[in-house]
Amino acid sequence: MDRLFLDANILFSAAYGPESPLKRLWQYKGAALLTSEYAVAEAQRNLETKAQQARLEALLDVVRIVGEPEKRALPAGVTLREKDVPILCAAVGAAASHLLTLDVRDFGAYLGKSVQGVLVLHPRDYEPARTRK
Repeated sequence: MDRLFLDANILFSAAYGPESPLKRLWQYKGAALLTSEYAVAEAQRNLETKAQQARLEALLDVVRIVGEPEKRALPAGVTLREKDVPILCAAVGAAASHLLTLDVRDFGAYLGKSVQGVLVLHPRDYEPARTRK
């Protein structure tokens, strides 16, 4: 089973509008959805309306919120802005198979690559386990 760690921008975008195409991630049967308290707080901070906040809360009902790792050291050769370090470290600490992010600016150099066992992908590039050959 895939373990998909959702970056804050995925949570935000899925909750922003009622018809977000990112909600398809919640429909995959062969995937466990994970995120961190840090990512949830960032998404909540950026959502403007009560309806958006309510959509986020409904989405989080089926997302496992993992604890923040004690160690926040990046692997050798990985450079990220300080705001993104907790996201990658939480994904690694939770033994996620994938980190899904829309943050091409900061995670762009790692898209399609594995960092300490976590494959960093844009959600459009994620292929559910049941469809892989």
